[in-house]
Amino acid sequence: MDHKYKCLIVDDMHPSIEKMLRDIGVVPHFHPNITRSGIIDIIAEFDILFIRSKTKVDSELLNHADNLKIIGRAGAGIDNLEIDWIESKGIRMINAPEGNMDALAEHTMGLLLALLNNISRADKEVSNKIWDREGNRGVELSDKTVGIIGYGNMGKSLVRRLKAFQCKVLIYDKYIKDYEYGHQQKASLSEIFEKCDIVSIHVSLTDETKGLINDNFLNSFTKNIYLVNTARGEVAENSAIVNQLKTGKLLGAALDVLENEKINTLKDKALQDFDYLISTDKVILTPHVGGWSVESYYKINKVLVDKLEEIIEKL
Repeated sequence: MDHKYKCLIVDDMHPSIEKMLRDIGVVPHFHPNITRSGIIDIIAEFDILFIRSKTKVDSELLNHADNLKIIGRAGAGIDNLEIDWIESKGIRMINAPEGNMDALAEHTMGLLLALLNNISRADKEVSNKIWDREGNRGVELSDKTVGIIGYGNMGKSLVRRLKAFQCKVLIYDKYIKDYEYGHQQKASLSEIFEKCDIVSIHVSLTDETKGLINDNFLNSFTKNIYLVNTARGEVAENSAIVNQLKTGKLLGAALDVLENEKINTLKDKALQDFDYLISTDKVILTPHVGGWSVESYYKINKVLVDKLEEIIEKL
């Protein structure tokens, strides 16, 4: 390559990223602690920008990015990118859902099995010298119908693991026409509502999916169900989850993400809903770590750099 492309990295990434970039002829500038104003001050110097989730890439920032050709999102979600504006500038976008889809699927399985088998509650009880076998009798996954809402990399990775449990899997994704048939079946949303015992959410956060899981959605299920959300917190309304746990429509919920993850800033009704979620033994919570494994930290780099190499070879 005649041109030495310069890449500005503005979030924490596995330290392997610098060598990987140099190996494909890209000069890395690693500034994981840089402020937004700091990015704006220097972005004009760079051809490539790598981010995670803390940096909002919008028109304000891009108006200073005179030479930017490629934006790489180290992870799956691109809800912090102003996509229309980026495309209008002719800037390419890449992300790396393949890098953390296995971690996400394993975490989802862990949450689901812990929820069905009361593992979190039982652990707390035994630690308090309560030996309640009958109260912690588990529910088997193998004979359940599991609905997957969203059939991208994450949904597909989870389905591969569900196969081992011989449960029936129904998939709903309005934007995918061709499904990998086999153990899983394509379903309409009405079929999901009618047949599912468990629902796992794997959609991206968009204007369309924000607040998708609300009271009306949950009340549409024929059965009382278990809910798992390892996608984005804003897809599901905390108030609806609380309401449906109280009515019994939700038998339990396993949540790796929350509608507002700045939990120390919650007030009023939002705080009341959060307090309920942490007080009930029907809920398992983890701090948005579903795709955050030791292995995925490295694999995300590899996926992102491989995609970057394909693009710059054609520039």
